[in-house]
Amino acid sequence: MKGMVFTQLIEMADTMLGPDQVEAIIAKADLPSGGAYTAVGNYPHSEAVTLVGAFSEASGVPVPALLEGFGEHMLRFFHSNYPAFFSTCPDAFTFLESVETYVHVEVKKLYPDAELPRFSTYRMGPGRLRFDYYSSRHLENLAAGLIKGTLKLYNEYAVVTHDSIEGEHGPCVRFLIDKTTSSIQPSA
Repeated sequence: MKGMVFTQLIEMADTMLGPDQVEAIIAKADLPSGGAYTAVGNYPHSEAVTLVGAFSEASGVPVPALLEGFGEHMLRFFHSNYPAFFSTCPDAFTFLESVETYVHVEVKKLYPDAELPRFSTYRMGPGRLRFDYYSSRHLENLAAGLIKGTLKLYNEYAVVTHDSIEGEHGPCVRFLIDKTTSSIQPSA
């Protein structure tokens, strides 16, 4: 797993818990890497799982909610650091449709060894998008946070639901993103 994920997870945890508590949690976790991460390094997925569990326990935030919050954090990070990925997309659905065909292609150019999840999308009509997430890492809550962060970025409201299914490319989590079910607008 790319070090950028670890550095951003620690940055989010620093905000939630404070740097001293985060440092103590990392030391107590006795991670093979020693908890020293660089954005361009590669680290075992198991270390991320350990850190998320420890940050969840320390903060009292359940793991699924923590991962979803981390997904929103990552979306803000991506938007700040890679604005070109967003600049040609006029709305959230267009951006989400570009993740597999444009964003991940560009990420692979920068980080050829990156192990990325796979996505497929399908417009189900005006205001409705199916977004299938394929990954052996089972970070669907992180993906949910990225989706919700994208909607917030574009100041759009949608109901987001998901379920585990057998997709076109094997087991996946299918997200249904529906802008048509409510007139509630996002808060500023």
